[in-house]
Amino acid sequence: MEKILISHRGNINGKNTELENSPDYILRAIELGYDVEIDVRVNNGVIYLGHDESEYEISLGWLEKQGQRLWIHCKNIPAVEFFTMTPNNLNYFWHQEDKVTLTSKGYVWVYPGNQPIKNSIAVLPEWFNDNVDECLGICSDIIEKYR
Repeated sequence: MEKILISHRGNINGKNTELENSPDYILRAIELGYDVEIDVRVNNGVIYLGHDESEYEISLGWLEKQGQRLWIHCKNIPAVEFFTMTPNNLNYFWHQEDKVTLTSKGYVWVYPGNQPIKNSIAVLPEWFNDNVDECLGICSDIIEKYR
């Protein structure tokens, strides 16, 4: 079975901290055929992309338009509350350094260094040279390597 290939924040061939999590960068990765893990924050009811801070304001409609290709990492509690209280069909989750978390669609999202776990999503396996043989998918800054 072909693995789900997930670009980490839009990165495909290495980290690009200046572009990652920006809407155009995410759309580019989707156009190239990848799913994308994005970092989302909600502040005062407004949705933003951004890992460490709220950088790019986006709408729920923007998320829903790309929804089938997005893996939404809620970066603050208001984001979790927003997605759990707003009717949507999005795939979202919260984790910090938990070994494993479940996404809203039931996927097993595994923190780096904790593989192999069958039928899971291996996150940044390049950090620890994780074994991804039994994974359902891979989320990586160098996702093109796994194509």
